[in-house]
Amino acid sequence: MQDMRKAYEEYFHTVYGFLMGLTGGDDDLAEELTQETFYRAIKNSGKFRGECKMSTWLCQIAKYTFYQHLDKNRRHAEVPLEEMTETGIGEQLEQQFIDNEGKLAVYKKIQELPSPMKDVFLLRLTGDLSFKEIGNIFGKTENWARVTYYRGKQILGRELEKDDK
Repeated sequence: MQDMRKAYEEYFHTVYGFLMGLTGGDDDLAEELTQETFYRAIKNSGKFRGECKMSTWLCQIAKYTFYQHLDKNRRHAEVPLEEMTETGIGEQLEQQFIDNEGKLAVYKKIQELPSPMKDVFLLRLTGDLSFKEIGNIFGKTENWARVTYYRGKQILGRELEKDDK
């Protein structure tokens, strides 16, 4: 338990920053998900085998916690009838759906990237972490993080281009 308290103090800002990126800057949601992440980490601390850095393990828990939050909210999302009848709301909803479908396609392709490339990509895009910070999380150099991200970006671009044809 003392180790998890130390991990909380040491990695809170990393996990919180990662979740701030995933939530689009929603401070309250990021804080709530950070707390849930550390709760799950404490609950499953016996499962941490030390095969990766603690920060990587915590960010993985945070990512799954965020995805579960999205799934739960997606199932319960409803648009009030009065909003649907207002001028232009239908078109806005349609455009939002199209935009979300595009984002969903990109995130699906990111999930297909091999690890740790996928993790570097997510930390960079959604966690707003610098390449130096990402390198530190993985115990690698800043240059390694840059190259891994760049290669992932190339693969992602090719895969998305294939889907457009």
